[in-house]
Amino acid sequence: MTLLAAVLVPPPGYSRAAAQAPTGTLHVKVTISGADQNARPVPRHALLISANPTSAAPRRAVTALDGTAQITLEAGNYTVESDQAFVFEGQAYEWSQTLDVAAGRTTSLELTAANAHIETAAAAAASVAGAANVEGSPSGLLFEWQNSVVSIWSATMLGAGFLIDARGLIVTNQRLVGTAASLEIQLSPAQKVTARVLAADADRNVAVLWIDPKAAAAARPVKLGYSDGPVAPPEPQRVFAINAPMLDDKHVTSGAVSRVTAHTILSDIRVDDESLGAPLFDAAGAVVGITAPEDQTSGGGAGATRAVRIDDARTVIAAAQEKMGHVEAPSATLLPVEPAREFPDTALKEAAERRKGNLAPYRVPAADFDVGLITPVLVYSARHQGERAPGRDRGDAVRDQYAIQAARRALEDFANWWDYVRSDRPLLMIRAAPKQVEGFWKSVLRGAAQTQGLSLPAIKHVKAGFARMRLFCGDAEVTPIHPFKIEQRFGETEAVYEGFYVFDPGAIGPHCGSVRLTLFSDKAPDRGDTRVVDAKIVEQVWQDFAPYRASGG
Repeated sequence: MTLLAAVLVPPPGYSRAAAQAPTGTLHVKVTISGADQNARPVPRHALLISANPTSAAPRRAVTALDGTAQITLEAGNYTVESDQAFVFEGQAYEWSQTLDVAAGRTTSLELTAANAHIETAAAAAASVAGAANVEGSPSGLLFEWQNSVVSIWSATMLGAGFLIDARGLIVTNQRLVGTAASLEIQLSPAQKVTARVLAADADRNVAVLWIDPKAAAAARPVKLGYSDGPVAPPEPQRVFAINAPMLDDKHVTSGAVSRVTAHTILSDIRVDDESLGAPLFDAAGAVVGITAPEDQTSGGGAGATRAVRIDDARTVIAAAQEKMGHVEAPSATLLPVEPAREFPDTALKEAAERRKGNLAPYRVPAADFDVGLITPVLVYSARHQGERAPGRDRGDAVRDQYAIQAARRALEDFANWWDYVRSDRPLLMIRAAPKQVEGFWKSVLRGAAQTQGLSLPAIKHVKAGFARMRLFCGDAEVTPIHPFKIEQRFGETEAVYEGFYVFDPGAIGPHCGSVRLTLFSDKAPDRGDTRVVDAKIVEQVWQDFAPYRASGG
């Protein structure tokens, strides 16, 4: 048989009628009511969908965070059943329902406690088949604890933490907190509050934060494991973590304990960098550790994820609880959040294609900093423009490339926040990089060397480090969505920090009348350098976001 013939010959059992079989849609929703009697969606619950009579392996579908799954099927009769038991509050729930899917229609199936097979988790685990399916149900962990795991924004990184006390105490790793006195806690896409750092222990790598208790009302404090003493999970016990990625839904990952030391638990579980600080659960749903950045001294080997043992955190937690009555309570004010809508790809691309000329950030002169206002159109243009325009001679093209490369350095080198920027979010970003200058005596020495025929490069240092900035639309101060810092590291111990503040796309515009920017350096933290942003720049920024507004943003 020739290759062409092999391609054209249909597989066994194929018929044109089967290929064109009418289809329908199956919409499944899984909910469970807890002790509060409120129905809650069951996320990430795996379902197997089998045709009757059986003609092929069952299809597997997983519910989203809202507890729903939608599957297109050929018209016919199907059985929908749980792939694993869903465990909640000591009960194991499994579903098995048979129904018809009609052609050209949406068939809905609701799975609730009323149509589930229910038995105690202990009884289910006692059976040979149930032990594997019940112990450590990922969907059960996510259902029970997803609201208890929060994202934490520091000035230089994104991490996670978890609620341990209904009064608003959140635990994370100290590496995320650093020397900060407060951080931002993202409870949901629409809710962000300030957290006060109550206690932090660099040696244990544990920090305890405090948020307004009302903000934490929708979450339940997690269960801390090994309350009777410093017992560690055995090897190779199965462990779980809830990842809270920057641009995706929360999800559960699992792995096995590979090693336990006096202070850490090492496992092969995979935790995103932006989710470090999230809890490590055992199969019973109790927290046994706090996921932390890799430590070269831990001896875990390549690919090992490290977690601080929860018993190491108890002293720090107790210190934080003691301190609660002696410091000012955290603010209940909600902080600005990222816009719910994205910048449509088509609108962004068209705006970038219309943009000609200089791609550098919009510059605002300042004494100690190189300040640039950056929009998604600029970042996108720097990434995608670079082809020589028709009719340009080679010399112009070379100069164009130098200009483009310089713009790209300013618009692409965001170091620790590059993943955040490259998502093309509809945000106004203001970057303040410390200026570098050459000291007087270094300049004199370099001049002396030149008289001897030696040409030395300028030896520069940072004029002043960045402390903070304030933005004003008219007389009203604009609160940033994030007061970030870009960390440019030199060697293992030295770093220069740039200001990198993120604002809503409508933060400034012609409606302001005037726009002012005040910058503070670490050398003069109380004396600001105020600059009026040129009205032409304000108008250009406003126009860069015009396609976003026109698309419904």
